[in-house]
Parts: sequence; structure tokens; C-alpha cells
Amino acid sequence: MIFEAGNLPVKQLPGAVDSRNQKKVLFQTGNWQLLTANSTSYGTLRRVTPAQVGRVTWMIVSLFVVETLVFGLSVLPAFAFWSWSMEWVPNPWILRPAVVAMSLIPAYLVFAFALIALSAFSTKICGWRTAPNGAWKLSDLEWPLLDWSRYMVSTHVVRVLVGTFFRASFLWTLYMRWNGARMGRGVHINSLSISDHNMLDFGDGVVLGENVHLSGHTVEAGMVKTGTVKLGRYVTVGLGSMVGINVEAGEKCQIGAMSVVLKGTRLDAESVYVGVPVRKVERNSPAAATVETALLDA
Repeated sequence: MIFEAGNLPVKQLPGAVDSRNQKKVLFQTGNWQLLTANSTSYGTLRRVTPAQVGRVTWMIVSLFVVETLVFGLSVLPAFAFWSWSMEWVPNPWILRPAVVAMSLIPAYLVFAFALIALSAFSTKICGWRTAPNGAWKLSDLEWPLLDWSRYMVSTHVVRVLVGTFFRASFLWTLYMRWNGARMGRGVHINSLSISDHNMLDFGDGVVLGENVHLSGHTVEAGMVKTGTVKLGRYVTVGLGSMVGINVEAGEKCQIGAMSVVLKGTRLDAESVYVGVPVRKVERNSPAAATVETALLDA
């Protein structure tokens, strides 16, 4: 909607003017009020420095080169096999197409295994990891933030190309372990919304249900903040739950489906938590029984 001054009565509200535009200014036109305020904390436009341009340029170029090498080396075995089959397999009208068609699934399995191994190896040797206890302004474009960004992109590539088919399998858990997560034996992860793997510390038998959102970072007021997530032995997180940074859950703790564990929360061992945000409930209560039933279905 466009307002024109015209003949509308405009009244300046008292105590609202500052000649340097450093305070809030309110104007009233009829029944409408217009609020004008400076943006000292949010939305302030800043000139991008040459150093920031250089860092971002190097981040993009290095990420492109590394991901190209990782993807190319991952598909190399399949292309080598297909090239061999085109040259050495006899050429009746159906034999070569049949060989290629029947090799698609084995070729994808080889590709998936190679991709998770090479991606995890590349982020490790390049130092692309989430720095612990970080706090970086998005507008500053510092190196730790850019390293974190490259780590997230590399993880997302594997999530899309491999995780879609292999979540909840040993291969998905293996990738997260290779990608920096500290995990015990028998960990079961049925979710793709897990990031910042090197910030995760899971004990034996941890189970994450479908669509659990868990990561080692959060974005607040234009800043990226990082922290670890520690789940003790045999902790179970119900489907659709969200777990914030700097959360610690004791051994055999159960978190109900669709719950939210706020950042910095400490959950007691052998206890049941539900709700938004989570609250502790007694194990013999109806709510706890519902949680246990839902976790069995997760």
C-alpha cells in the first residue's frame, strides 16, 4: 500500500525526534502509524572488505575443487567397469545393455561407499570441521565460519546422494563416525537431519527416531553458535524431536516424540522427558507409558 502526503493530517508524536536519526520516530496519519527506527543491532548495511571477498572466493573455489574430486573419484569404479564392458563384452543386441542394467545397483553401492569415505577423508584433511564453543557473526565471514560452511555443504552432498537410501543402516552410522562423530556400538540413527557430526558424542545403543533434528550449531541474532551434544548409553530420542546444542542426556534417558530439548539442558539418567520444552514425567505415569510405546514404533 502506498501513502502520499497529500492533505492527510500528519502529527508528530511527542518525544520521538532526534536530528541524528538515532532514536525511534513515530508519525501518525489519520488512523495509521508509521514507525521509523535506526538499525543499530539488526539490518545495518556494512561495506564488504577486500579480505572478506578474498575469503569467500577461496571458500567457493576450494569447495568446488574438493567436491569435484570427491565425486569424480567416487563414480570412477562404475565408469571403469562400464568402459570395460563396452569393450570386452560381446555385442549381441541385448547382452551389453543387460550387463550395464544389472550393474547399476552394485555400481551405486560402490559409489555410495566411496563417497562417504572420500567425503569424510577430505573434510578431515582440509580441516573443515565445526569448531567447538564457537560464536561468529555471519556478517564478519571469518575463517571458522567458512570452514563450518564447507563442512555443512560436504555433509549435505552425502546426505542427498547416499543418506536418502541408507539412513537407519550401518552405512549411515559409519559415515557419521568417519565424519567426526564419537559413537559407541549399536547406535541406530533413522534421521537425515543430523549435522555437525564432530560435535556429537553418543554412547552405546543410542537410538534416534525418524526425523529427529539434532546438530551442534544454532543461529541467533545473526550469529552462529556451536556446542556439543552428549547422549549417554541407551538414550532414545523419539521421532520428530529437536535437540539443541550443549545438551547432555544421562544413561537410559528417554525423550518422547515431537519434544523439544532446549540448548544447555541436562537430562537425568533413567528418566522420561516429554513436551515443548521437555519436562520430566514419572516412569509409571500415563505420559511415560505413551512415550515408551511411541519409542518402540520409532
